[in-house]
Amino acid sequence: MKRLKWDQQKQESLCIFLYFIVAAVTVLLLATRSSFLYPCNNWDDANSYFSVGKAIFNGKLPYREVFDQKGILLYFLYGLCYLISHTTFAGVFVMECILAFFDLVGIYRILLLYMGRNTALVLTPLPLAMVFASYSFYWGGAAEEICFPFLVWGLYFGLRYFKKEYPHKAMDSRTLVVAGVLAGVVANIKFTVLGFFFAWMMWVAFSCLIRKNVKRAFVSCGWFLLGMAVPFLPGLIYFGVRGALYDWYWGYVYINVFLYSNLDSAGPSVGERIYTLVKILYWLIRVNFVYYIAMIPGMFGMLLEKKQKWMTRLFVPVLFGFLFFGIYIGGSELPYYALPLGVFTVCGFVLVGKLAEWGMRKLKKASARPDAKWLQGIFMVAAIGASALIVYLNSVNISYMRMKREDLFLYHFKEIVEQSDNPTLLNIGCLDAGLYTVCDIVPTCQWFQTQTINSDMVDKEQERYIREGQTEYVLAKDSYPEAIWERYELVAEDVFDDGNYVSTYYLFHRK
Repeated sequence: MKRLKWDQQKQESLCIFLYFIVAAVTVLLLATRSSFLYPCNNWDDANSYFSVGKAIFNGKLPYREVFDQKGILLYFLYGLCYLISHTTFAGVFVMECILAFFDLVGIYRILLLYMGRNTALVLTPLPLAMVFASYSFYWGGAAEEICFPFLVWGLYFGLRYFKKEYPHKAMDSRTLVVAGVLAGVVANIKFTVLGFFFAWMMWVAFSCLIRKNVKRAFVSCGWFLLGMAVPFLPGLIYFGVRGALYDWYWGYVYINVFLYSNLDSAGPSVGERIYTLVKILYWLIRVNFVYYIAMIPGMFGMLLEKKQKWMTRLFVPVLFGFLFFGIYIGGSELPYYALPLGVFTVCGFVLVGKLAEWGMRKLKKASARPDAKWLQGIFMVAAIGASALIVYLNSVNISYMRMKREDLFLYHFKEIVEQSDNPTLLNIGCLDAGLYTVCDIVPTCQWFQTQTINSDMVDKEQERYIREGQTEYVLAKDSYPEAIWERYELVAEDVFDDGNYVSTYYLFHRK
């Protein structure tokens, strides 16, 4: 009997595993341009990460020899993707699917805190589909997308404690260390998302102080910081051995704080910042309404839940506020910055699940019929279908699916570049347009792409590269310095409409 029960549990676990895999792949096939349904992922940010990751796996030192300002862990993950395919985003798609699987498992665990297993299984793919269908998901492969599962699991551990254990006992050290590790991973991908974990640990510490256990509050912070230190160790070793710890700080912290944001004395006043933040939140809700329509009632539902303590009710709103503040206080605003806020979409489905189970109980009383187990499978298949439909109807990427490779300037230029043996390239006028990727070129210049930082240093250095003829090819977007004619000749020109802007790309070859 025990063996039979064990085999049945294994079969159920396998079915759930396959369900989440199919759901993750289905959503991402439509949502991300890394999918094979699209000609390529031509997003400059994602290509920049791919190029730096490729450079790392070809012996280059990030920040010092090839520059981009995200965290080292992001580039390492993209480097692993490069090992799967050198010239496509097939590896990135695999990575996105794996991360989405863990998103789904985390969402499922959150829903299980509030409802039965069958209801949770049916609802699990829907919040992820809403987030990935939104404008904030953008073209796929964002640093924020990579951070998402770590936020989902952080939310789960926090909700589990405040719903199941608070105020009867303090959070255990194991959970604190694991949450710290999650925070450390996020810190090494994009540190502006750390507002979530700052609020998380602050609220846990407050829960100790409310119970008048000051010592436990400090001990809890210590366990959390210990876990947070773990993901920094590989970077400390990697940069330390190469005498590049300052480069790590300069490229990731200094540049982002002082040259990428407006957090300085010349920036807006406090009042202006508050007004700007309120305006940003309003527009975020409008352009990402596909998931805010679930998130807003869900957050209010948790806030107004009468049976819970105030610390439990306020946990999610506090996390949202600090996460939003951390992302936008620097003054920069791009569509994909909002993606981490989508982690709270699951709150709406907590409300949906409770209402669904209440309705089912009423129906059972009225009909007195037993559950039909086969219906569960139909509902799960329907949930995947509904998730695909949500993405198809809302994603900004769907129209790009109709484009073919032969329509893209990248593949026109690729034919020219590949006529050379071991070509080198400089990308000016924009972040990495994707030619490094499709031609499998490892960057050879520190400023291999034009960065959007508040300094003319990049333009000056790139003009120096051009005057010295350091690379065989130069790819320019919309404009180029006059000095380029000294060492280069124009070999191709192409106009490309990405749906937002019409740009002209120029390919120059060294004389």
